[in-house]
Amino acid sequence: MPTHEKILLKNMDQPGYTGSLKDYEAVGGYQALRRVMKELAPADLIDIVKQSGLRGRGGAGFPTGVKWSFIPKDYTGPKYLCCNADESEPGTFKDRQLMERDPHQVLEGIAIACQAIGAETAYIYIRGEFRLGAKILEHAIDEARQARYLGENVLSSGVPIQVYVHAGAGAYICGEETALLESLEGKRGMPRVKPPFPATHGLYQKPTVVNNVETLANLPHIVTRGADWFASIGSPPKSTGTRIFCLSGHVKQPGNYEVPMGITFRELIYEHAGGMRGEKPLKAFIPGGASASFLTEAHLDVKLDFESVAQAGSMLGSGGVTVMEEGTSMVWAALRLMEFFYHESCGKCTPCREGSSWLVQVLQRIVDRRGRMEDLQVLADLCQNIVGRTVCAFGDAEIAPIVGTLQYWRNEYEDLIRESTAISTTSKELPVLALNS
Repeated sequence: MPTHEKILLKNMDQPGYTGSLKDYEAVGGYQALRRVMKELAPADLIDIVKQSGLRGRGGAGFPTGVKWSFIPKDYTGPKYLCCNADESEPGTFKDRQLMERDPHQVLEGIAIACQAIGAETAYIYIRGEFRLGAKILEHAIDEARQARYLGENVLSSGVPIQVYVHAGAGAYICGEETALLESLEGKRGMPRVKPPFPATHGLYQKPTVVNNVETLANLPHIVTRGADWFASIGSPPKSTGTRIFCLSGHVKQPGNYEVPMGITFRELIYEHAGGMRGEKPLKAFIPGGASASFLTEAHLDVKLDFESVAQAGSMLGSGGVTVMEEGTSMVWAALRLMEFFYHESCGKCTPCREGSSWLVQVLQRIVDRRGRMEDLQVLADLCQNIVGRTVCAFGDAEIAPIVGTLQYWRNEYEDLIRESTAISTTSKELPVLALNS
């Protein structure tokens, strides 16, 4: 297996490492925060993160330092940081490991981000099902407060940074930043119309930054080792650093793999994860969570960076790579994913609310061998009428499985429909028995 330096998962490889404050301090934990509070002005800290090239690890991949710079400089009221820990994307489980196994790394990143944007309060919006993670974070926050890494007077600097854990109620849509803010405010989790954007009108209509768990966990290392160090890793200049990829499906060794951005899918699947679980060859894979379009065996040499995956017709997204072997029904796979999106639609936008239901019905009809050739055009038209017509990106995400499977495995749809025609023809030819015979 190729060797490289881990950044975020390194501590977890240490024998006996528990993630406690004592263990984290023993490996240099909170030294970056000490430097930030004593030596770096917020503007300098933002410039360091910009120079590092760090981009959001939650899905969109927006440059982190640039996002911070949108906070109004002359605003004197409350500002907020929200850590997006609502990891609900199918096939994605990296943030959960970071929170449960090394919570102080996340908390130090949160404190650094708060200092950068001038926020005194941060909320960790955690997926409701992550009860263990929430409990571990609460304990870690208590430890950090007692050590004065958090609280009213962080490291005797006079700066207050308070962090609170808020558990969601199981809504996938709350991974979208404005729906997350609505939920935090006690409202129904539905996305907001933008503009205005969270940078000026976020939580409680105050300037707010929303960052992913993995994004924040990188900050202590960037501060300690420098922007140039981080920018030299991966696929500069636009995809720097390492990335944790969640590998699942038909592979020998599923799990979380932290690798430099820019390696190929072939290396990730065959060298790090040991290849396919059985004798069947790879047929398809999802490169970035369920909302990313399928790719094929022909894309194995595509690089794992934002630009390369986009050029291949998909997106790096949340980093959830799901592998499927030959023999997997791609129509069935599209149906299963579409059922998930239909269930998770918040219902705010008509194209998404009604279109997702219609798409499930048509796919189910095809899988049940009751389809018609005109159903393929119906699917294409429905997808076209959803994309770009919803308040958030959910509508674009939910059609990805259908668009991808129609592009690469249209023949599987047609074969199922031909089976439907054959069954229909055969049933018509059967003799009809009289009831009194």
